[in-house]
Amino acid sequence: MKRRTLLRALACVPMLAPLGGTSVFAQSVKSNLIRTFGRIPPPSDIKRVFVAGGPAAILVAILAPHKLLGWPSVSWMHSEARNAFGPPLRDLPVLGQLAGRGSTMPAEKLLDIKPDLIVDAGSVDETYLSAAKRVNEQTGIPYVVIAGRLPDSARQLRETAQLLDVEARGNALADYAEEILSEAARVRETIPVEKRPRVYYGRGLEGLETGMLGSLHMEAIDAAGAFNVAAQGGQKIGVARVSLEQVIGWAPDIILTQDPNFASRVLEDPRWRTIPAVRANRILCAPTFPFGWLDVPPSINRLAGVFWLFAHLYGIGKDDLERRTTEFLRLFYGIERQA
Repeated sequence: MKRRTLLRALACVPMLAPLGGTSVFAQSVKSNLIRTFGRIPPPSDIKRVFVAGGPAAILVAILAPHKLLGWPSVSWMHSEARNAFGPPLRDLPVLGQLAGRGSTMPAEKLLDIKPDLIVDAGSVDETYLSAAKRVNEQTGIPYVVIAGRLPDSARQLRETAQLLDVEARGNALADYAEEILSEAARVRETIPVEKRPRVYYGRGLEGLETGMLGSLHMEAIDAAGAFNVAAQGGQKIGVARVSLEQVIGWAPDIILTQDPNFASRVLEDPRWRTIPAVRANRILCAPTFPFGWLDVPPSINRLAGVFWLFAHLYGIGKDDLERRTTEFLRLFYGIERQA
């Protein structure tokens, strides 16, 4: 779809308006992206959605904010984000999470909230699936786990929107996601392998946590065609703690981060000065408004990171970056300004 045609379509689908759908979501979902536990209500009966963690929160917030019961956390949200959102997102309570590093939502409290559905998104492995099954068996609340790989963003948007009875908005945003990812594929084809930078992604204040081979947290970087230096050993463990000696040995051309404190500190730390990226002042700090553009959490928010990386790694679309950023924030989050 041409961008101008797409924007006209999206303009007819207000972010915060309850949107109806016409199809009935089957009790047994015919999708390799969505795993279900318990009897899933018809889409029109799903009014109250509890999200298990950050990736699911963003997915439901952009598709059906009127059905979202609350945020699982605000630790991964930009400090100005909640004030920038319109209602109902701005006023949602923080309820706690089921997924990730430690649940903060006991079964009794979950039953008191009375959701029609629990939604989780992101990694779909046996750990997450067994946890979903256990919660469903304990509470009787239907539970879905939605695979969250970045290349599947368009399907994720369409199928989750069908589940939540907001197909019009889901299809429109899925078209936009397809446009970004198709553009990324075309750009990658034009960049010779020898011109693709070797990148280290430093997470946190110290910058010594990073995504390994196959990590959801590195998918925006993968989509931009950069080489993840931490993946060269073939270790598939998602996110891992590494040593400065390892980073020095990897000798990245560029260091990426989302932490502005680390971005400024690394330039002043003599221990990091032996790394080519630091000596050349090639430290890129990605935006985090309203959520991280590279990850944190790894959800639909990473689509913006793809065109941001092309602009900063290769200069492709850099003159148009401000307009695209404004457009993305408005269409996906209903935000009319940047932090």
